This record gives sequence, C-alpha cells and structure tokens, in this order.
Amino acid sequence: MPNEPLRLSRRVALQSTALVSGALLLTSCKDDQPGSGTPGAVDPGSKNDPGGQDTPTVDPAVVAALSTAATVVNNLVNQYASTGTKYPALKPKLAAGAKYHAAHLAKLTETAGVTTAKVAPKAVPSTSTAALSALSVAERAASEAHAVAAAKASGSTARTLAMLAASELQLALSLVPAKKVSS
Repeated sequence: MPNEPLRLSRRVALQSTALVSGALLLTSCKDDQPGSGTPGAVDPGSKNDPGGQDTPTVDPAVVAALSTAATVVNNLVNQYASTGTKYPALKPKLAAGAKYHAAHLAKLTETAGVTTAKVAPKAVPSTSTAALSALSVAERAASEAHAVAAAKASGSTARTLAMLAASELQLALSLVPAKKVSS
C-alpha cells in the first residue's frame, strides 16, 4: 500500500490560521506603553512633570473597583481567620486560602487610594462541615462579584480582578467535600 501524504482539511487549516493570528495579535498588545490610554497607568516618559518625578494618575473608577474588591477579599480573610480559630483542626485545609487572600489583599492595596471598608464579621456556623460550606459559598459569591467587575474594567485592573475570580472559584471547589463537588 503506497504512503499517501498527509492532507490538512480545510477546517483544520482555517482553525490553525485563526489561532495563530489571534495569538500573534494578543502577544503584540502592551498595556504598559506610555500613552496607551489604560486607566490608572503612569506615563513614565512624561515630559510634563516639572519636578522630574512621575506623578501617578489613578482613575477614580479603578480605585473604586479595586477598593470594592479589597473589601470583599478582606472579608474572606476575616472569615478564614474566624473559622480557623473556632475549628483548629481545619487550619491545614484553610491555610492555602488564607495565604492567597492575604497576598491578593496586598496586591490590591498597592494602588494609591485603594481602601477597605469595615464590615461586621459573619458568625461561624456551628459545625465544621457547615463552616467549610459557608466559606465555599462566600468564595463563589466573591468570584462572581470579581468576574462581573473584571468584565467592566480594562487592562491590568481587569486582569487582576479576573485572576481573583478564578482563584476564588478554585478555592470554593477545594473547600466542598468530594461527594458534593460531583453532584
């Protein structure tokens, strides 16, 4: 039987072309270039600064979005701490989430003007299973809120909020007992 050369179907050729051109387009985008128009960006090459120092200009909408996100993350940090205090046996299971949320909060508050609002802590449920379930529900709610905020933002703000949403959804799934995840 003679060996026939491999032939690409039209569909595979078109899909490959679309993927490659899309990847090239995305890799050529740079939000950090001066004058890119990204809200909250600093123009490091600005000649308009008479003092010789760059003056960051942060869009109030960016500060508001990041402040809202920081408040949500801070509430999660407090909920993790309360749950760990009430149920010390859960601390190993909660350690990763607490660590990630602390890092997320630090990242969010790097932007000038970002603050967290004081919110009364939620009561920790009476059983450890219910406490984990409550944390999972809180993580999912935070993920949803951050995903919606990311859709309304652009540039690094959108990426940060989307990263938070993805992380919180993963944490929500890790907190639910295995039998509930599959249903």
